[in-house]
Amino acid sequence: MINFLELFGGVGLFLFGMNLMGKSLEKLAGGGLEKILQTLTTSKRKGVGNIKGWGLGLCVTGIIQSSAATTIMLIGFVNAGIMSLAQAIPVVYGANVGSTVTAQILRLGDLGSGSLVLQLLKPSSFAPMLVAVGTLIYLFTKKQKLKDVAGILVGLGTLFYGMTMMEEVFAPLKESEQFQSFFLSFSNPFIGILTGLLLTALIQSSSASVGILQALSATGGVTYGIAIPIIIGQNIGKCMTIIIGGIGANKKAKRVALSYLLFNIVGAIIFTIIIYSIYYTVGIPFFAKTVNRGDIANIHLAFNLIISVVLLPFSKQMADLTGKLLRDSDENPSDVEFKKLDDMLLKTPGIALAQCRNLMNMMSEKLLRNYELSISLLSEYDKTAFNELNENEDFIDKCETILTAYMVKIDRSRLTIDNKNMLTEMLSTVGDYERIGDYSMNIAFTAQECYEGKIKFSEKGKNEIDTITDAVRHLLKMTFDATNSENINEAYKVYPLSKTVNMMKDLIEQHHVERLRDGDCGVIGGLALYDLTSSLDRISLHTKIISKYIMKRLTRNDEIDASHGDLIDKQSEQYQSLESYYRNKYYLPISQLDKVEEVQNEKNEKEISIDKKSDKKKSDKKKEKSADKKKPEINKKDSGKKKQVKKDSGKKNDAKKNKGNKEKVDKTKNGDKR
Repeated sequence: MINFLELFGGVGLFLFGMNLMGKSLEKLAGGGLEKILQTLTTSKRKGVGNIKGWGLGLCVTGIIQSSAATTIMLIGFVNAGIMSLAQAIPVVYGANVGSTVTAQILRLGDLGSGSLVLQLLKPSSFAPMLVAVGTLIYLFTKKQKLKDVAGILVGLGTLFYGMTMMEEVFAPLKESEQFQSFFLSFSNPFIGILTGLLLTALIQSSSASVGILQALSATGGVTYGIAIPIIIGQNIGKCMTIIIGGIGANKKAKRVALSYLLFNIVGAIIFTIIIYSIYYTVGIPFFAKTVNRGDIANIHLAFNLIISVVLLPFSKQMADLTGKLLRDSDENPSDVEFKKLDDMLLKTPGIALAQCRNLMNMMSEKLLRNYELSISLLSEYDKTAFNELNENEDFIDKCETILTAYMVKIDRSRLTIDNKNMLTEMLSTVGDYERIGDYSMNIAFTAQECYEGKIKFSEKGKNEIDTITDAVRHLLKMTFDATNSENINEAYKVYPLSKTVNMMKDLIEQHHVERLRDGDCGVIGGLALYDLTSSLDRISLHTKIISKYIMKRLTRNDEIDASHGDLIDKQSEQYQSLESYYRNKYYLPISQLDKVEEVQNEKNEKEISIDKKSDKKKSDKKKEKSADKKKPEINKKDSGKKKQVKKDSGKKNDAKKNKGNKEKVDKTKNGDKR
């Protein structure tokens, strides 16, 4: 019987050791691995081609012991625009070959025990030494690099400990007929491939699943016919980690993950068809022979090496196939727009300027889109939207650089007066466009911090944020409409609305201080609110500067500096009415929130006082009723007392009368005597 506790313990030690060794290697290299990948795969020289990228992927994966980790790094580089898909695919192929290094290390367990040297080279012998030396280094050193070296040693020793434990658990199965008959079912290629796929997808490591198979080979029940389909399935199952890593990335990065999946699926199909076509027609004599650790390591290496060599020349076709499956193009739309700024057009300055204007219009569309995305992240964070924001921001930054460099080449002497003014305006405002994009990204980063830190705004804060973001959205639309359509009236409206936004920012921050004092919100949420309102206010400021440049050009007033001069009469009736309109629309709703609350509180207090008065009246009535019930009893007692008093007084009167009569009788008698 299998001791499952020991089996799970062995698998756990194996996975932990492999993970610890890989993490320690990455830390020891620092950012070196990323720099190597970035430098050697982004060179424009032809020497850094498919073969060099393949070798690079092999070496890096051999070091960190994980093709999944290498491929996820590539996904990050492609997602960030550091690498192209064509540069990444050969590295993916090399990474698959590099993932076989762990199995080659584990084959040391097949070494005999004839001599002391061979005995020491066995994993069961040097694993304790590795753990002991690594632990001593880790405990008695303070240098981080030495601690990383210790992590590598402890990880490798733990890995071999886990391997040894699994072998000991499987050892009794050598004599089990039930196990041997059960394991023969894996000789069916479909069952074997499915088993290897599910096992590797479950533990998310082909190196670990191959290691488990190597441990099983110690039972003597694993043949070539059983091992080959399982290894084919293991190479498909290891794609699960890559598929998970590609979720939320852009299409280019998803194509890297898809190329990794296709490599292993195509390889599995080719390997299966060739091997089993030969097996079922001619026959393969060694299929019934048992395998050891080294044989399994060689099969694993042969599969990945042969498939990578076969598919390497077709890297471009693989890239095209992934593009068709995900409906993505290798040509970046932004690059198409940049190509329109051709140096040949400089011979006709008017047309060159028109192309610059078209690119700035596209820039304004991206800016508005980025603002909408960043605001949406505040209410519901979405990683896909955040990636789109980054792509748009890259385009905006490139536009600012390319446009500035191109516009300074335009010959001003061959332009009309209007075109000269337009060129001046565009050179002056392209930087403001770029800054608006930066502040939209700041809002997105604030939203990301709120999501990761689980920061929530109060209901009042949410209402205020919604109002000020609506005002800034209105501001951006007016600014870009004024620029694209050369509408001076729209440009004129920007200034009073910008002033209103600035007032709103101050009021929101004041309200936050009051809520903080009353304990209605926290400090961390307040910092996020300050970052948000500051970014919105800065966007407002740049729209005001852009509108001034537009008005300066359209009014042809060269004497006024648009950055410092005053192009607007703030005392005019038109300006006053616009300012009043925007105040009523945006400023008053948030300024009246407190008043509404005060009125509501007063109303609640009145209702409470009325309720108290009514309760008091009810209690008074109850007292009166209880008093009325007690009155009859009191009256009865009083009446009884009164009757008793009357009786007593009557008796007294009778006694007085008798006494008076008696005295009269006595007087009469005395009179008679006289």
